[in-house]
Amino acid sequence: MGNLEEATRKNLRRTKMQEAILLVIVSSGRIGGDMLAKQVIDSLLDTDFSATSPRKSEIVKSAASRLSRKGLLIFENGHYSPTAAGTKILDQWQMSNYRIKRPKRWDKKWRVIIFDIPEKKKKMRERVRKILSATGFIRLQDSVWVYPYDCEDVMGLMKTDLGIGKNLLYMIVDQIENDKYLRMDFNLI
Repeated sequence: MGNLEEATRKNLRRTKMQEAILLVIVSSGRIGGDMLAKQVIDSLLDTDFSATSPRKSEIVKSAASRLSRKGLLIFENGHYSPTAAGTKILDQWQMSNYRIKRPKRWDKKWRVIIFDIPEKKKKMRERVRKILSATGFIRLQDSVWVYPYDCEDVMGLMKTDLGIGKNLLYMIVDQIENDKYLRMDFNLI
């Protein structure tokens, strides 16, 4: 294997480790260094921490320290906490999971997403809107979004990740009234 391939593989592993660390800290709140290593190794490597070598624990601590130097984590009073920049970059990494591959030809069907998330889950509703917008959907109404290509897998992933399966409806529609402007927005004319 060439040097370039090996360097790319190491960089990918390092990024995945940093993403896991940020995700654990954001979802768990403030946690200490030893607890951080346990949770990241258990979730990322699918292992039991008690059987994990000290080297793996050092790798996690080193990655956390690197995130601190980058300004993505802060270590105070024996605990790690995410910074605003850390939360933002984690959000960007997670958005990359929702990419939709565009086929060469449009099948002349619209994919319509409708969601009804209660007011008490307003942050979740905003997150869904943000994901749909970043993915390339166009908003027809506040909770009605449209896309011209197959995105069922991505919607299934979003339902699972966010736990909103019963609140989001995926439809395949043959026609939308006056869709000329939509076709223009998606460069389908």
